Amino acid sequence: MPAPLKQTARRTLLVTSATLASLALTAPVSLAAPTPKPKPTASPSAPVSGSPAAKDKASASASTSPSATPPGKMSSLGGARLGQAGTQVQLAGGAPVLPKDLTARSWIVADAQSGEVLAAHNAHWRLPPASTMKMLFADTLLPKFPRTTQYKVQPKDLEDLGAGSSLVGIKEGETYSVDDLWLGVFLRSGNDAVHVLSSMNGGVAETVKQMNEHAEELQALDTSVVSPDGYDAPHQVSSAYDLTLIARSGLQKKDFREYSSTVTAKFPGATTKNKKGKTVRETFEIQNTNRLLTGDYDISQYPGIAGVKNGNTTNAGATFTGVAERAGRVLLVTVMNPEKDDHNEVYKETAALFDWGFQAAGKVTPVGELVPPKGAAQASAQPGANSGEGGEAGGAGNVSEKPVAGAVAGNGSGGIGIAMAITGGVLVLLAGAAFLVNRRWPLPDLVRRRR
Repeated sequence: MPAPLKQTARRTLLVTSATLASLALTAPVSLAAPTPKPKPTASPSAPVSGSPAAKDKASASASTSPSATPPGKMSSLGGARLGQAGTQVQLAGGAPVLPKDLTARSWIVADAQSGEVLAAHNAHWRLPPASTMKMLFADTLLPKFPRTTQYKVQPKDLEDLGAGSSLVGIKEGETYSVDDLWLGVFLRSGNDAVHVLSSMNGGVAETVKQMNEHAEELQALDTSVVSPDGYDAPHQVSSAYDLTLIARSGLQKKDFREYSSTVTAKFPGATTKNKKGKTVRETFEIQNTNRLLTGDYDISQYPGIAGVKNGNTTNAGATFTGVAERAGRVLLVTVMNPEKDDHNEVYKETAALFDWGFQAAGKVTPVGELVPPKGAAQASAQPGANSGEGGEAGGAGNVSEKPVAGAVAGNGSGGIGIAMAITGGVLVLLAGAAFLVNRRWPLPDLVRRRR
């Protein structure tokens, strides 16, 4: 084990990729796991009372169109201060003050490695998540299908897409690889790609069930899934705290890291015949909608950004969870529903919180922590065990332990790409049941080729 981990680890139990896959796919379901119906208009059944998870989940009321005032009682998971309304921060000597003009209803800044919450604002307020819910969708389903699996889209696969859904442009009767579909999910936030993958997984209802079970395993107890794509639906909620937990879990998987950091890619279009009568498959370029990753006319690409997922719907407003690395420190920031309606406001507030977090690290007393998955404490892997990548090449996303070099590059004519400086990442179980990632967590450090 590298020296930096020895200094930070309170217990040195290595969680292997096999263990993580087991936790994700076979962990027992708590009685509190909701069983919502799949249709966007459906609402989940109430959690069963009695278990601690059920009580915590029931501590805050879910609403599709939340008021501007946080509930009087919120979950205190991760620390008592995280259950309090308003901004929670404890500055020490030399610590910078929080950014001015933060208007988000809820936000959180956390150290992705140690799990410490540096500051938060209404962290457990249960709000509509929009497409940030796709992080949970991906974390649940990514291990199930190799990238090379081919699937022909049926008309039923695209039924029940919500009006105005974001789409990548999937066509009935065309065949797509799983790799194509995940690019559509991560880059274009394609609800059509989510529904096709859900069909491959046994249907929307089964996928929603599995997502709720996985949220329960991650202790994302503020989260209730009704539609796997994050489309507005009654009682579909999450919180800044939960979205940060979910992102942290997803980023343990190599495929999740690569997809969420891809800037552009070629996506299959319609099958046609050229002038010579030969059957050809058209392609078109898709670009990531994460503006901290791509930049925009009023905002620059954020240095060290590496994903993760954005969203925007009528009820949710703008939502975003991002991860960035600077000088070996990795931070996660989630921002939900800024009241200020300026263009790209959610990204501007996220960037301001990233700047603050990197400056404040080591100069603030944490106000809470990101809890580990429920099954992490039962991990029995021996220290020093080798995990490897597992699965077939290019297949399901797994925890990456051994050094891997690669690049996630858009193959468009502009040559946009993002270099992946992958040096290895391991899950380690620590005292206090908190898990972290090796300081050499594999994240993209820069975009080497831009238009």
